[in-house]
Amino acid sequence: MELLTGIFSAFGLSASAGLNAYIPLLAVSLLAKFTDLIELQSPWDTLTSWWVIGLLLVLGTIEFFADKVPAVNHINDIIQTFVRPAAGAIVFAASANVITEISPILSIISGLLVAGSVHTVKSVAMRPAITATTGGLGHAPVSIAEDVLSTFLSIIAIIIPIIVGIILVLLTTTFIWWWWRRSNAKQSA
Repeated sequence: MELLTGIFSAFGLSASAGLNAYIPLLAVSLLAKFTDLIELQSPWDTLTSWWVIGLLLVLGTIEFFADKVPAVNHINDIIQTFVRPAAGAIVFAASANVITEISPILSIISGLLVAGSVHTVKSVAMRPAITATTGGLGHAPVSIAEDVLSTFLSIIAIIIPIIVGIILVLLTTTFIWWWWRRSNAKQSA
């Protein structure tokens, strides 16, 4: 069970990084620094350095405000196309290595794919639709909702990782159901 919860935690944190790169990194850093919930192994224990925590706070603040402005958020999404998958890789590898002995290369690749996928859906599918339907006015509320979701998912992934597993099963089931309905609708037409 410990292996499974470690993997769920890693997936939850890397998915959270796809929404906001700095929130899960900061959550892992602060919880590893001040609690016994996470004990990072080398080289990931560097995340508990005050310099790293300070840098994450500064970068998180910049990203928070940049993501709320309609024109600036598109530039931010381009920059974050590289940052979010990297953050997902770091947080996946750091958190998976806490509980399991998963290969660091496999962890990094998994984190890149999960965070990159979430970021792609966010920046390629959702944000342009929000721009088109709200004229850019919906960016700030949606961005705040993403930040709240990223924070919630980061905390849940660390404290109750089995919830992440349940969410993954529900999302996968919903996607399969949607895909099946879509395929049947095309065949009927």
